Amino acid sequence: MQVSDLLKASPLTAIGGRAKLEERIDALIKSGSKMVAAGTGKKCVELDSEDRARLTAALADEALSSEQLRDSVSTALMDGFRKHTGKGTFGLLYELNAAQLLVQVAGRLRRYSSKADAGDVLQEVFFNVYRYPHRFDSSRDDAFRVWTAMIVRNTVLKHLRSRSTGGGNRREIPFEDLSDQPVAHSETPLSGALQNEANLECSRAYVVYLQLYIEFYTMLSERERRALHLVEVDGVSYREAAASLGIKLENLKMVIFRARKKIHRAMRRVFDGLSPDCRPARVGTPQTQNSAARPAADLPNGGDQPRLS
Repeated sequence: MQVSDLLKASPLTAIGGRAKLEERIDALIKSGSKMVAAGTGKKCVELDSEDRARLTAALADEALSSEQLRDSVSTALMDGFRKHTGKGTFGLLYELNAAQLLVQVAGRLRRYSSKADAGDVLQEVFFNVYRYPHRFDSSRDDAFRVWTAMIVRNTVLKHLRSRSTGGGNRREIPFEDLSDQPVAHSETPLSGALQNEANLECSRAYVVYLQLYIEFYTMLSERERRALHLVEVDGVSYREAAASLGIKLENLKMVIFRARKKIHRAMRRVFDGLSPDCRPARVGTPQTQNSAARPAADLPNGGDQPRLS
């Protein structure tokens, strides 16, 4: 992408640039009005009355140089795009400023001896302009030029960082080029107090959660507790755990799945304000009633340990 090509696309660089720029803006306003009159139902307002008044005042000021005129018009157009996100408005912004921004991008890249394509970085610059119009402040006539200069700098630095994360030659970025913009979510006394309170509540909830987990874990069968301990505490593989328990790998997976499901179901019932549905295994079934006279050693789990069902 050549600067000369972009300059040719700008209305201001041609003979009678002011007049051609006025024609472009009039066409932009009329195109939006026609789409509204046609009742398309689409959001088609390009510029409102405030934007038109600002543009008219800038074009009528003969004392403005070409650079000052571009600044004033670009700021007004960007403010209109911020409010209405018109495609025609953004297209005219690109035509007016692409060449100058390309020069800035190329200069930044040369400064860091980067061989990146300036045209690719320029497209990313305009993508950021398109993506973050809500951050634009049009209180100054040269606001668009100042704002885009900051975007160019940050985009180039981000591009250089992304290219140096692969372990290759890393470039040192001068301190003065680091972003001096305030962090969007900087901590304030109020936010710090809220964060501390949230951390405390989270810690309390975690303790309750952990206590419930341990309580319901002790109600599992010996094999289920052993399987969970091997996999979740000792960190052994499923195959090693199956060998240690003397069961098949598929059976181990089912044991662990059911054990986790029992614990989570019981915990969910507690959090919902219900009984955890804990009872000794098989209590109340005909089989266990007939086994009442059996020795405790013959009952499941010794007959003295409640288990999750």
